[in-house]
Amino acid sequence: MRIAAAQTSPVWLNPDATADKVTDWIGKAAQDDVELVAFGETFLSGYPWWVADTGGAQFNNPAQKAAYAAYVDAAVELDGPQVARVVEAASDHGVFTYLGIAERGRAPGGTTVYATLLAIDPQRGVVSAHRKLMPTYEERMVWGIGDGNGLKVHDGPGGMRVGGLNCWENWMPQARHALYAQGEHLHVSVWPGCVRNTKDITRFIALEGRVWSLAAGSTFNYDDIPADFPLRDELLASGPLEANGGSAIATPDGSWVVEPVDGAEQLVIADIDLDFVRRERHNFDPTGHYSRPDVFDVTVHRQRLNAATFED
Repeated sequence: MRIAAAQTSPVWLNPDATADKVTDWIGKAAQDDVELVAFGETFLSGYPWWVADTGGAQFNNPAQKAAYAAYVDAAVELDGPQVARVVEAASDHGVFTYLGIAERGRAPGGTTVYATLLAIDPQRGVVSAHRKLMPTYEERMVWGIGDGNGLKVHDGPGGMRVGGLNCWENWMPQARHALYAQGEHLHVSVWPGCVRNTKDITRFIALEGRVWSLAAGSTFNYDDIPADFPLRDELLASGPLEANGGSAIATPDGSWVVEPVDGAEQLVIADIDLDFVRRERHNFDPTGHYSRPDVFDVTVHRQRLNAATFED
């Protein structure tokens, strides 16, 4: 099985152009015989970079409100045309795709955005939409809290069981455990894009889960912020942005296949096999012979949580 991270930049807050870019990179992956490709966190249509560098916690600040409104407008819906185009490209090229999206809730008048990771099967379309369980620090000013509905592992190419998580929820032991316990062989972690985020956790996941570990990060620069974004001048004045990718691949024994890639726009590719997973689980299997279910009782709630249930 050949896997890859698509380390590139979104067309920030432009969902149609970013969807086109995603489909182009899926095509590039197919040309390189890649069977599974992953894009960074909220790649479609962008990470909320402004919050940390412009005082995003200022209550009732007009510019912050305008920035959030622009972000909501650029978010995509699960049944929207942009996701449909990506699903079609994954099908046409036969590439299993993990794609981070800024998902706008579909409820009438919905204005909450979630950091959602889509798993797209070439034959079955979207097989899970995992909303980030807990937005990290300043992200809570922009994203809603997710649920366990998308904590699912899927049958991928090459007999691999594949699962994925968003950014810092990869540090959550219970979230990782929920995927390992479903027989995960390949773990996909998606990130806004920074070497310092992936240099430790990618190998740690590989060692803990005895899994192949694929980290996908984006590249970005404040110069790519649209001219009409309300806080563009403040962002440009805040200094350079450390969004340098960090995509990487580690083996089930924690060694690097590809160390975190700094800055380059490229497909980060590796060939992986299931036998490596089996060999490394000879002495440690976190949810198999090392799990101790007689001591630890783990329950994962996978209901999609909604504001109300209507009974007519």
